[in-house]
Amino acid sequence: MNWKFWKKSRTKKKKSTAREWINAFVFAIIAAAIIRIFFIEAYVIPSGSMENTLLIGDYLFVSKVNYGARTPITPIAFPFTHHTMPFIHTKAYWDGIQLPYYRLPGFGEVKKGDVVVFNYPMDADSPYYRPVDKRENYIKRCQATPGDTLNIIDAQVYINGKAEPNPINSKPGYMVRTNNTPIDPQLVKDLRIEIRYQYTPGYYEVFMTRQAAAALKRQPGIIAVNESNQVRGVYEQDVFPNDPALRWNADNMGPIILPKKGWTVKLNSLTFPVYRRAITVYENNKVEVIGRDILINGKKTDSYTFKLNYYWMMGDNRHNSEDSRYWGFVPEDHIVGKAVFIWMSIDSTADLLNKIRWNRIFHPPAP
Repeated sequence: MNWKFWKKSRTKKKKSTAREWINAFVFAIIAAAIIRIFFIEAYVIPSGSMENTLLIGDYLFVSKVNYGARTPITPIAFPFTHHTMPFIHTKAYWDGIQLPYYRLPGFGEVKKGDVVVFNYPMDADSPYYRPVDKRENYIKRCQATPGDTLNIIDAQVYINGKAEPNPINSKPGYMVRTNNTPIDPQLVKDLRIEIRYQYTPGYYEVFMTRQAAAALKRQPGIIAVNESNQVRGVYEQDVFPNDPALRWNADNMGPIILPKKGWTVKLNSLTFPVYRRAITVYENNKVEVIGRDILINGKKTDSYTFKLNYYWMMGDNRHNSEDSRYWGFVPEDHIVGKAVFIWMSIDSTADLLNKIRWNRIFHPPAP
């Protein structure tokens, strides 16, 4: 007699090939999304603000684990997009749900000299009003960390009173005078000189490395090569914090104390313009100025204690970079990750056989 007649058949039904492919595809999507969010992400250099350290067409891997991965702030978004859907150019996320900022433990903290990917702080403003993690990705070099005092004097960065080493491949601006003969185009290409303006047949404004400037000086027909910096005390309207009383320009600004979590700043006519955006936009306070009184969330005050750490980011191509000199501090919740190495580099201006810059592949960004 079969005593197991009451048991149902446990024979597993074999999955169809289509079902197996769907399962494999879903698993791959989830795994790739987890890797992208918490471990490593690819990034391409779109502009020349970091030349010659990073070139247009360099493809980087950006590590999320070095500083600790940031958990999603805007959780409802189309996979593998950032802020805009390809082709149809609509928002790739829904900002109806916003989660608090939280960062997982990492290998270390952002250090001066690190090449860092972060969200562009000004995307908080019109016309985008994007959430923190959906703001445009930028890549710059960290010049100052929380608690540092920063000065820029004649384009030289000073941190806590000490001159910081200039990046090896940084590109200052130069004025070049020739004997009215053009600069050799082949030389321009070989030395990676960027000609910004040609004022007369023999007078140029260019961006180039200091090594290139030294080589250019030795060329026949070159009369003078001089680094071009703005004069101290001359106000530049576009420079942070856009206050004529400070009389700052991109080559001369400060001193600026980088806000550190828990640091209390005394607010007055000189400090308030510098820290107002951080207090209002990045730390979500309502600020009013009535006469000489400052009201934060309706309460009169003459000080403020910061809730976040802040960083100062600058491009290595110093006179051709939109960076902290123009929009100020980068809050810690905007930090995406550290650029670790170049996995591909493509020169769009080269011929087909020389498109790939083989000498750059698997190299880290220069210090």
